[in-house]
Amino acid sequence: MRVLFALAFTARVFAQDFSHIEVQRVVKDLHFAEGPVWSYEGFLLFSDTVVDKLHKLTPGAGDAVYAERAGGVIGNAYDMEGRLYTCEFRERRVTRTLKNGKIEVLASRFEGKRFNAPNDIVVRRDGHVYFTDPAFGAQQDTRELDFYGVYHVTPKGELELVAKWKTRPNGIALSPNGRTLYVSDSDERSVRGYDLDGKGIASKERIVVDKISGVPDGLRTDEKGNLYVAAKRVYVYALSNNGPAKLLGEIPVGETPSNIAFGDPDMQTLYITARTSVYRVRLGVKGALPY
Repeated sequence: MRVLFALAFTARVFAQDFSHIEVQRVVKDLHFAEGPVWSYEGFLLFSDTVVDKLHKLTPGAGDAVYAERAGGVIGNAYDMEGRLYTCEFRERRVTRTLKNGKIEVLASRFEGKRFNAPNDIVVRRDGHVYFTDPAFGAQQDTRELDFYGVYHVTPKGELELVAKWKTRPNGIALSPNGRTLYVSDSDERSVRGYDLDGKGIASKERIVVDKISGVPDGLRTDEKGNLYVAAKRVYVYALSNNGPAKLLGEIPVGETPSNIAFGDPDMQTLYITARTSVYRVRLGVKGALPY
């Protein structure tokens, strides 16, 4: 299935003028697709959350079930060593899968209380891990914590609280230099930013994008520092330290997007998980590493 959509991007995003792009559906008949991440081994990994499956999409070879994990797999990320980090919302924990297949529990409690429902995760190049812990739907009924959290796990495995929210954090991403953390706020329809220092410590919380149409979920950045937000559509923003973010363009797909990831060997394709499908869009700009 291939559909052409008009996309108005300014020259600040790409060197070329992309007046039209092609949105291609590459996987269908899923239950609820989430957590896309590109592996340096040459495939896209993503979750089918309702049925607890991880899928592997290899360009030219198609889609296949990669693993079945009963913990409620949702957000995924790789580190620079190729280890897989996964948020498990049913088990209410974050795990790390080693190259030999062994699964480690990275974090499951804060101050003795179980997490709400870890949702999305990102790993900085130096091994600092950040994840969100909201609660949606029935997850609210089993909460032990009286807040929604954004967390940091150091390379030594130490768990730290980045922020306590009254609203629900969802998607999470890093700037290209790893010095800014972005977190979407699904309730306030915004994205917040935090400065990160060399030790991974966050400070200076602020709103970087607001009044987003739809419920903001997954986030990514490209090599130019532009921010991509999965919401009613995929929105692309140029961020500024001196003023409001500027909407550069939008990518409409056939279903409501849940999350996004750059991929393919040149990292110039945006993959979009959207309810029952996965879509791909060639953009001509690279995603920010380490995605």
